[in-house]
Amino acid sequence: MAAPGRPRTALTRRGRGLLAAGLTLLAVGALLGEQPMVQLATFVLVLPLLSAFVVSRERFRIAVQRTVTPARVSRGQAAEVVLEVSAADRRATGIWLLTEQLPEALGPAPRFTVTRLATGRGTALRYRVVPARRGRYALGPLRVRVVDPFGLVERSTTGTSGGTLLVVPRVQPLGPTGPTDGRDDGEGARRSIAVHGEDDVSIREYRRGDDLRKVHWRATARTGELKVRLEERPWRARTTILLDTRAPAHLLSRRRDAEVDDSLEWAVEAAAGIAVELTRRGTEVRIVTESGELVGAVGTGGSRSGELLDRLATVAASRRTELGSGLEAVSRGGGDGQVVCLLGALGPGDLIRLARIRQGSTAAFAVLLDLGSWAASVQGQRAGGSAAMTALADQRAEAAAVLRAAGWQVAVARAGDPLPQVWAALAGRPVPSGAGAAS
Repeated sequence: MAAPGRPRTALTRRGRGLLAAGLTLLAVGALLGEQPMVQLATFVLVLPLLSAFVVSRERFRIAVQRTVTPARVSRGQAAEVVLEVSAADRRATGIWLLTEQLPEALGPAPRFTVTRLATGRGTALRYRVVPARRGRYALGPLRVRVVDPFGLVERSTTGTSGGTLLVVPRVQPLGPTGPTDGRDDGEGARRSIAVHGEDDVSIREYRRGDDLRKVHWRATARTGELKVRLEERPWRARTTILLDTRAPAHLLSRRRDAEVDDSLEWAVEAAAGIAVELTRRGTEVRIVTESGELVGAVGTGGSRSGELLDRLATVAASRRTELGSGLEAVSRGGGDGQVVCLLGALGPGDLIRLARIRQGSTAAFAVLLDLGSWAASVQGQRAGGSAAMTALADQRAEAAAVLRAAGWQVAVARAGDPLPQVWAALAGRPVPSGAGAAS
């Protein structure tokens, strides 16, 4: 329900022009002593006053019920908004001009004309929005205007309530090829412990200080040496995704009214695709940024992927210049599971710390964004055509070499590259034909 605020009456552009013409005509008539000209000027000046009187009698007792279907969509998908407009005044309304106020990313503001809306009766107004960018957007409030028949004076008011639309990143399937999702047949598989059978319990030799209640007496009797149970948790595939959202590390588009992909949007949608697909495959996923943990460990199952997408929907570029807290959050994982990093431009300090994150047999994967490939779509310049782009390319090549030397698997993502292609490149595998369709 939208309760309008205090109405505001003002001259239109035509009214202001007529007022200026009347004042000019009055001044000229008085200066020349032309009585007919003065009378005409008086009529011209009185006309806006009469129009304002007529418009001021219009009441703005209006109720609005807004329904958004669906209230949560992926970027590029359409949502329908229904406005149930009704009049609460006793007498029928005149001609109302309605404008639904929208952010630029949702397109032009819908406009409607409602004629003589009787008391107790309403009308349904519909419009569609196709969001060009992800985010949480406010719909409305509704602006109501009434204009006199001559178009000289308008009386307007704006509602005090609106609706919301959540636009989440698009999700691309990873495809059948790519990294092993944190599973392996070696040390990780051997860490899996059965807890239902006594014969399957993992044991080791007794060490000084071990709790005697953990002694495995059957194994002790069989071997003649004191043995204790290993109480490790059942092993589960885990992945930590480091999403680089630093504004200085990306080539960003300032246009909010068009679907222009920049490097940050590619990284966010890549994080969404990887996280959603891995949770569906049974992997526990958490996402961190340079500011720290964004999404805590999300359990397995497709129903939990909505939590990931909702958090990624509102991720914005940060002003930080270093990966700092994000690298600390990755390190706190203690090498448990694999690490996937989606990275923009890297400085020497961040590069050294990244190379050190990989511990032992931890699988570490890095996607380096080729910022120069976004130059044409974002800035309208030829890719790699500036000294800055050349320097970024050299910096990216150096980062790839350092990370590979530290045992990382590295792939480069360019503007327009489908996620399945980059994901397969991380494992050094061929890309299946037809990969990359968005879901």
